[in-house]
Amino acid sequence: MLAFLLNRRAAGGCCRVWCGVPRQLVHIRSASVAEAGTRRPDEEQLWEAAGYLPFSRAKIGAFFQERPVLKNPFLEDALLRGYLKRHMPDKAAVSDLRAFGERVANEVDGWGRECEVTAPRLVHFDPWGRRVDHIVTSPAWKRMKDLSAQEGLVASGYEGTFWEWSRVYQMSKLYLFSPSSGLYTCPLAMTDGAAKVIQSIGASWPVKEALGRLTTRQPERFWTSGQWMTERQGGSDVGHGTETVAVPQTDGSFKLHGFKWFTSATDADMTLTLARVQDGTGATTPGSRGLSLFYAEVSRDEDGRLKGIEVQRLKDKLGTRQMPTAELLLDGLPAHRLSEEGRGVASIANMLTITRIHNSVSAAAAMRRVVQLARDYATRRTAFGKLLKDHPLHIQTLARMEVETRGAFLLVMDVCRLLGREECGIATQLDTHLLRLLTPVVKLYTAKQAVAVVSEGLESFGGQGYIEDTGLPGLLRDAQVLSIWEGTTNVLSLDVLRCVARSSGMVLHAYFSHVKSLLAGASGVSSLAPAVKAVDGALSELEVFVRGAATKAPGYMELAARDLAYSLARIYTGALLIDHACWIEASPSDTYAALRWCENDLCPVATKQARGCFDSGTPPLDAALVFDRPTQD
Repeated sequence: MLAFLLNRRAAGGCCRVWCGVPRQLVHIRSASVAEAGTRRPDEEQLWEAAGYLPFSRAKIGAFFQERPVLKNPFLEDALLRGYLKRHMPDKAAVSDLRAFGERVANEVDGWGRECEVTAPRLVHFDPWGRRVDHIVTSPAWKRMKDLSAQEGLVASGYEGTFWEWSRVYQMSKLYLFSPSSGLYTCPLAMTDGAAKVIQSIGASWPVKEALGRLTTRQPERFWTSGQWMTERQGGSDVGHGTETVAVPQTDGSFKLHGFKWFTSATDADMTLTLARVQDGTGATTPGSRGLSLFYAEVSRDEDGRLKGIEVQRLKDKLGTRQMPTAELLLDGLPAHRLSEEGRGVASIANMLTITRIHNSVSAAAAMRRVVQLARDYATRRTAFGKLLKDHPLHIQTLARMEVETRGAFLLVMDVCRLLGREECGIATQLDTHLLRLLTPVVKLYTAKQAVAVVSEGLESFGGQGYIEDTGLPGLLRDAQVLSIWEGTTNVLSLDVLRCVARSSGMVLHAYFSHVKSLLAGASGVSSLAPAVKAVDGALSELEVFVRGAATKAPGYMELAARDLAYSLARIYTGALLIDHACWIEASPSDTYAALRWCENDLCPVATKQARGCFDSGTPPLDAALVFDRPTQD
């Protein structure tokens, strides 16, 4: 056989042989220049059959799928434009958002991708061995900071240009920016939260100077703030998990000593952090009542060393890789006490309100972005003989994602509206109660929505949704942090219970009153009757549950807390969708979205109660199931 093959090779020159049979080589010329989504015309497919040529090029085919195109996110968002037209039809605001949307699509989105592929890195030492702890970020990350100042992404919340609607305007802009920001919305959230705290406390110099820097539109003056709360023992439980101590100095300042386990946006210019003040004997007060809030600037000495800070390492995270997050050793960090001694936890309440709202905006924005891209892709991708947009099942899936996105947007914007009214001093008691109740609700619910919707969105791209260099998987990785940062779902559900208890139930009274008033506005709209009936019925079920739960042991409500929070979110969102659909310029899609939302189980806490999920016998069964072990033979 070997002799046969050698003889064939000698007779045929340099041909290739497959099982003793010569095969002609084919060569497709310039296949790689075919335009995306097209096939080369037959006359351009020039095949050469010049004997048995050496292999020179792989045939890769002539078809290339068109990618989804990000268009102006403001112009593409019918609900955002309709909402603004209804509530704040200011031509200056609309014009600015339109222009910013164009900049996001054509410029900022590329920067965000650069931040993703050029992750921060930590340089501990300079070439001569001196410790410097430089966190090196991409040039795009630095451009994001300048843009944030220029566009007033923090400042617009404090300038009051649009009075009670200033927060809605600011958050609308962040809603457009967030998915393209390379996670720069995270330092902006903490910057906004720090500004709110400093403003509310009314601090003096040097903290007053910091407030001006946090809220300026001048890039050369603009500062961002970190938020260094988490230590090794504590996440949300800062009261028992904070070990950092503050040592008083003779000039009235302090020096901080401790270890911060998780510091977001570690390259910020300043930070707010919690610590325990030492007395003359070195003793501190345990628990939350021993915590005070401190302001510290991040600066370097003449040798380039950080003052009082050592960066131990950067965190290797599932997502949010664009943003530096680090473990820090505080070793004599100069600081100023912001709060009254022992009032640190109470002083950050305003910060948590702001950062949780920012979190919710990012959640709604992530949903909107993946829906926009999936919608565009459906007009470009052909499968089984027709475009995806012509497959009813695919469009049904996108429609369900759209309904979730619309609900999240209206819920988020209503909380922003309430915040704006409070900051302008025109909030009613009902507004104040609603803001307190809905802040944890909107954060926990939209975060869970975002993970589900973005995951479904990636699936709509098929295999390309799983490929990193498309940029699509980053949407899902970054969405996962939304249900963890600033309180997990369970932590925030318990916060809802605390809110109800501390207000003696008044927040729920405000909730029921407002939902009923929203439904009353739709009482004469026949097309919305099924949705109104569904929300009204769910609200009645919720009222019955609340009255009944009040007679139960405390553990009953704790077990129901998560489902209670979900019920509050779904019912309120249904009412908002109905209210928007009643607007005189509402579209048929607004009505359809309300109807589809209200097909869901709007009051899961009542559904679960009927199944005995909160009964006293359930926790032992849950524990037995979770910790079930194989029996020993």
